[in-house]
Amino acid sequence: MPIVTRLKMVMKRRGVGASELAEKVGRSPVNISHLRCGHARGIRIDLLEKLCRELHCQPGDLLVYESADSAADSRDVDSSKGELG
Repeated sequence: MPIVTRLKMVMKRRGVGASELAEKVGRSPVNISHLRCGHARGIRIDLLEKLCRELHCQPGDLLVYESADSAADSRDVDSSKGELG
């Protein structure tokens, strides 16, 4: 999927757990877990707004577009790092 969630990273940087965030934004911990792990199929704008408010971030901090080409490029870079040691 070209849209990738960075919610897990932002939550970790802010020291916020799934249960705490779920309570603050009015969603279930399971719902937050699906978003955090990239298993959600969509996100409502009002939820995105609440997440940004609670995590003190911008929508672009939580969601990024990665084309198939950029994903392949990053795999090439990762594999070359492994070969070099």
